[in-house]
Amino acid sequence: MVLALGHTISNLVRTLPAVSADLVARDLALSAGDIAAVTGVYHLAFAAGQIPVGVALDRYSVKAVVSTLLGVVVVGSVLAEFVQGATGFAITQIVLGIGTCGMLLCPLTYAARTTDPSRFALWSAVILAIGNTGMILSASPMAWLIEHHGWRLAYGLPALFALLVLIIVQLAIRPVRASNDMPASIGSEVREVLKIGISPALRGVILLAFVSFAVMIGVRGMWAGPWLMEAKDMARVSAGNVLLALTLMLITMPMVVGLIEKRFGRPYALLAIGHVLAGVALILLPAGSDNGLLARAFGAETLSASFDITLVVAFGIFISVQPLLFALGRAAVEPRHAGKALSAVNLSFFVGAAAIQAVSAPVNASFGLAGVLMFLGMLSMVGGFGFWLLQSRTSLDGG
Repeated sequence: MVLALGHTISNLVRTLPAVSADLVARDLALSAGDIAAVTGVYHLAFAAGQIPVGVALDRYSVKAVVSTLLGVVVVGSVLAEFVQGATGFAITQIVLGIGTCGMLLCPLTYAARTTDPSRFALWSAVILAIGNTGMILSASPMAWLIEHHGWRLAYGLPALFALLVLIIVQLAIRPVRASNDMPASIGSEVREVLKIGISPALRGVILLAFVSFAVMIGVRGMWAGPWLMEAKDMARVSAGNVLLALTLMLITMPMVVGLIEKRFGRPYALLAIGHVLAGVALILLPAGSDNGLLARAFGAETLSASFDITLVVAFGIFISVQPLLFALGRAAVEPRHAGKALSAVNLSFFVGAAAIQAVSAPVNASFGLAGVLMFLGMLSMVGGFGFWLLQSRTSLDGG
């Protein structure tokens, strides 16, 4: 749980642009498009760091790796307070992306090495729930801070948070390594990460991971707010409250899913059904607006906002099966390769997010917000069905 606080910082840093981009652009004399491009390098650095961090976690202790990463976050956050111009801001985004890239892998790897495998699904859910609180911090609290004290202080605060977590880590975490045997070379370990990622045991997991996080962050981080404000004429604060409800689902429901899986098993069924239902919820959103199928069925031009709110919250509930992907990745390999397996899953998460988010922009340009939501919904459904078919072939569920 201490290590999971690093993931909280990661989510805070990753979602800060949502409440600060306009002020950053004005202060640095950049356009909105420039800010979008510059903040995009954070995700590229984050994705690029997945394999090196996974390798490091299997070569060194989790404590050593997370301590190094927290130090990098401090540097990047302090730089952001004093940066001038697009190049300088891009450098801070790269540094922050590198520093936060292992903040989820570290607690997951620690849990994989120190807890019973039967409890790992629950622990992974707890870790993600703690980490997702960063999205609450980057919403109203940071918006207020930026409004009153400027965006630079908001970017500087993660340095303080990282220092506090670093001190707690030094006091509370014991060094844990998978093995005392050093591998022959770093290159061989990198190849092992890629080999694990494309292995039959993990193909379904990697496929679903590629679309799962992309759909979730696409809805929570970009498209749900504009949809509620434009299609339902909701005020910005009201739409923000709906997103807050969605965030609360993303915090609480993974733990519920973890308990359900621990009690009844069937992680493959839970993942497949959850993603299919999440996709259905997104596809139904446009059906209730602009003379959509459901709107016409109820004799209305558009259904009330409560219909959309219910579907957005339902989406948050269904997509919360996502942490089970880490549990399956952990279970598919020997304990000494846990870091690399989790790295492969996390890499698929963020490469998928970068790729699908890039595609969603032209989809929006051609088909509007309704088209984007249907696009993401179909991706979630295809991912769920594809995962089920691939995993059924491997027969890893044990019935």
